[in-house]
Order: sequence, then C-alpha cells, then structure tokens
Amino acid sequence: MRAPIGIRIRRRRLQMNMSQVALARAAEVSPSYLNLIENNKRDVGGRLLLRIAEQLGLGIEDLSGDPEQRSLHAIQEVLNDPLLHGTGFEQTDLRDLVARFPEVAKALTLLHRASGDANAELEAYANRLDSDPLLSQMLHEVLSRITAMRSSAEILSGVEDLAPRDRSRFAGSITREARDLSETIQGLASYFDLASSRRRSISPVREVEDAFIAANNHFPELEEVAETLRAEILQSGAEFGEAALAEALHRRFAITCRRWRETARDVSGGKRMTGQVRFDDGAERVLWLRGSTTAATRQFQMCRLYAQQAAAEQLSRVCEGFDLTSDDARRLALGALTSYAAGAMVMPYKDFLSHAEERHYDIDLLSHSYTASFEQVAHRLVTLRRKGAEGVPFGFLRADPAGQLTKRFPLPGLTLPGSGHGCLLWPLYAAAGAQGVIRQIAEFTNGARFLLVAKSVSKRVEAWHEQPLVFSIMLACDLLHADRTVYGRGLDLSDAATRVPVGPSCLLCVRDDCSHRQKAASR
Repeated sequence: MRAPIGIRIRRRRLQMNMSQVALARAAEVSPSYLNLIENNKRDVGGRLLLRIAEQLGLGIEDLSGDPEQRSLHAIQEVLNDPLLHGTGFEQTDLRDLVARFPEVAKALTLLHRASGDANAELEAYANRLDSDPLLSQMLHEVLSRITAMRSSAEILSGVEDLAPRDRSRFAGSITREARDLSETIQGLASYFDLASSRRRSISPVREVEDAFIAANNHFPELEEVAETLRAEILQSGAEFGEAALAEALHRRFAITCRRWRETARDVSGGKRMTGQVRFDDGAERVLWLRGSTTAATRQFQMCRLYAQQAAAEQLSRVCEGFDLTSDDARRLALGALTSYAAGAMVMPYKDFLSHAEERHYDIDLLSHSYTASFEQVAHRLVTLRRKGAEGVPFGFLRADPAGQLTKRFPLPGLTLPGSGHGCLLWPLYAAAGAQGVIRQIAEFTNGARFLLVAKSVSKRVEAWHEQPLVFSIMLACDLLHADRTVYGRGLDLSDAATRVPVGPSCLLCVRDDCSHRQKAASR
C-alpha cells in the first residue's frame, strides 16, 4: 500500500504559506501532477522527492514514508481482526487516517495490542485452570464452602419453626464457612498474584519488538562498535574465529573458554549446564560452551560475551534511547542489542553486504563463508538498512517446533500476526519436515506479493541422548526484489498461476473459502 506522504507535503506547504503552483514550479513539475501527489494518487521518489524536500526545507528522511508504512501495517493488522470485518473501512480511508490523524492511528494500535495481551493472558489463565491441580483443588474448596453456606442459609430462611439451638448452630456454621472462605479466597488471590508479572511477560516482548521495528532494525552506533571490537580481536594476527576470540577474551578480560563435553552433567562447583552456554563470572571467569553446540554458535556466543564486556556503556545508551516502560523490557532489549553487536562482529557490514550481493543472497553459502548459522545470516540480512548502502529489504519470521511465532520483523505490506501461529500455507511450516530451502511466491489478502524462503534449522549438533532443538526460519522480500536473490531464479514472477494465496493467520484471514482454514473468523 502506498505510504500517504502526500498529505505531509501539503501540510508543510501550507505551513510555509506556499501555493501549489509555486511549489510545482520550484520542483519542476506541473501543478496538476503535484495535486495528484498531495492527494496520494501518485508515487513520488528519486530526484523529484529530493527537489520537493529541498523546497520545503525537509530532510529526505522526513518524506521517506517509512513511519507511515509502519503505521499502515499496524492499522491493517487491527482491521484484519474478525471483530472489525464488515465495517466498510476502505484502503483509501486507511491512508487518510494515518496521514491526517496519526495520533488516532497510534491510539487504535495501542488499544488493539492491549486487547491482544489481555486475550493471551486469559488464555494463559484458562490453560492454568485446566492443568494446575493445586488451583483446581482451591477452586473446589471455594465451591464446597459456598455450597455449605447456601444450604445452611436455605434452612435458616425456609424452616420457620427451627429451634433456637439449631438456628444458632446453622448461623455459626455460616460464620465459620464464611471465615474459612475468606482465607481461601485470600490464598487464591495470592496464588494469582502473578497476573501483573504474566502481563509483563507478554507485553515487554512486543514493546522491544516495536522499538526494533521503529529503528528499522539498524543501529549505526553498534555497527561502529562492532568494527572496533573486531579490529581489537584481530590484533593477534590470527584469522577471525574461535581461536582469536578465545585469545582476545583471555587477554583483555581474563575469561577462559572451555568446552563442556558431557550433556546435562554438573560443571563448575556442582552447577548444572542447562543451556547452550553459561558464563561463570566468579574468580575463574569461565565461559562454558556446551559440547553439542555448533561452531557457529560458539563463535557467536564468544562475540556476544566480548561485546557485553567491552561495550556495556554503548549498549546501555542505545537501550535507553528506546524509552521502555519496564525492567523486563529493558533486560530483553539489552540482550537483543548485544546479539545485534555480535552478529555485526561476525559479519561486518561493508564486506557482508558486498558478499551478499555477489552471492545473490544465497544464505547457505554466506553461512559457510562466515562460519555462521542460517538463522544468524538471516538476522544479519534484515539489518542491512544503512542509508545509501541498503541490501535487499527482508522481513523475518521464526517458529518453534509447535508452530508458535517467536521472532518477527515485518515489511510494509507484509501482514504478520503479533503472536500465535501464522498462515499454514507459508513455507515456514512446510520447512519443518523438509530438507534444504523451500521457496514460494505468496500473494497476501491486501494484494501484496512476496517471495518467501524458509528452512528448518537445528540449534545444536544432533546427539543420541538429546532431543533435537529445531526451529523454522523464513525470510520474505517484495517480489520486486526477487530477481536480486538466488531464490528467484527459475521462477516466472509474472505468472499469476504460480502465486499461492495466503493470509496472516486463520483467525485474521478474510479468505473464507480456504481449504486449510483451521478457525472460522467471526463475522
């Protein structure tokens, strides 16, 4: 959908008391064409956009349309909610809302996300009621006491010739049951006291995600930090890799890297090794690396620790710029920024972009060149947003073995659900049982067409005694950029018969006739 920057141009022109004819003459365009631009009936870009921006005293970034595209995407997600189907809200109305009343669009988005968080919280409580034996027991106790109180009250009110002694006994029973019920309810309230923490466990992730999307998932300061840190590591003269990283960690921070070769056994003072890595920041300062971790994971985690130790101030400064509302969100954001820096250390921007273009964005080939995983390379491709040196703009999705979406980075026109499951027709779900990369030309319900590529990836080396840790990764790019990638080769991008009609998810999709539909949208 076209970003409604025309209204912004018109608003700025009127603020400057400039006529449409005057701006058209200065921008070397006809007044009628400028009128179409201001009414969002014509795209504007290139030199014409530069001339208009110059005449209006604006930077080109002010007329890029990126904020409007993000708002359009967010509002489109709101309107895809089944509760709003049939409201008659047209795409032109959507553009006008975002352009004329951006604050209203933001408010609607915040309300919709709060509603989504509330629904997720209700679902969590429903699951808890079904599966928590202690909670079931407490609820059963509440119902039993209420039943006992009701029985005693009915006897007191229904038996007129009840003896005083019996009346007193039943009244005393109601009093005792009420007192015990009060204590049970207090215990139940305490047991549910994690409602606020449950709410925060849902919202902080989305808050951090929104902060990264608003920054276009590109942080110039961290790119510079990564280049500096990589140069430090290469001071020994060795090639960038595990050996150089281990030497640099020990030289600068007295940290020793050790491989832990026994799975799920005790290490270092009886502590259990439960994850891929663990850093013991004690007297010995040891980075433990699980024996089943891949070379890519070991290298990435060593870079991550180096960045955490060497660039704590810069990471905190970028994190503070997000203006997050909770400690949980700040902790998650700091971890994500540290991972960003690690990825930039492994795959330095300029060289990586050059290699990506030369190899036509062949992710597996790039993975081999940089000793990086498929997911790490996919993440890095999404960050190639440096002004004047952009790569192919990709969207990103990751799904866990249950199909739940655990990471996402959308694109304008690419409607992605904020949580839960995506469209079953996406190659993201077919990749789970397939070998290699799966590709698809997908047409979304808003008419946008994307090239989707997906692959199943393992987080660790397969071992007999360990359950495989497998995720599915999917990248998406606008069909206009498909021919720049190796995955667009051999596809007839203009053939409508090759396009797969997809949606954001069954719950949000308007394709009522889809045979893969799992949930009927409300109408």
